[in-house]
Amino acid sequence: MLYQNRYRIESSRSQNFNYASNGAYFITICTKDREHFLGKIIKSKMQLSRMGIIVRKCWFDLPNHYSNCILDEFIIMPNHVHGVIVIDNGDDCLNIVETQNLASLRQ
Repeated sequence: MLYQNRYRIESSRSQNFNYASNGAYFITICTKDREHFLGKIIKSKMQLSRMGIIVRKCWFDLPNHYSNCILDEFIIMPNHVHGVIVIDNGDDCLNIVETQNLASLRQ
C-alpha cells in the first residue's frame, strides 16, 4: 500500500479498539531505515549514543506527562526500542486485544 508515494506495511493495530483503555501494551519503535542511531553493542553491552540517551530520558519522562501511564520493562537496541506501558485509568476494567495470533501468550 502506498502512503505519501512510499510503500508501507499495514498496521497491526486493531481498528475497533480504544488504545487509551486500561491494559499493558508492548510497543516496538524502529529508527528510520533501521539505522543504528541509538548506540552500539560493545562486548555484549549496549552503549547508548547521544540519541539513545535522549530516548531513555524521554521514556522515563512519560509518567510526568501522562498520569495514567505506568512504565514496565524497557530496552534500547541499536535500531529499535522495546517497552511495556501499562495504562491505568483508575477503574477495574481491563481490556484485552490481540493484533497477531503468533504473538499471543494466551492458551
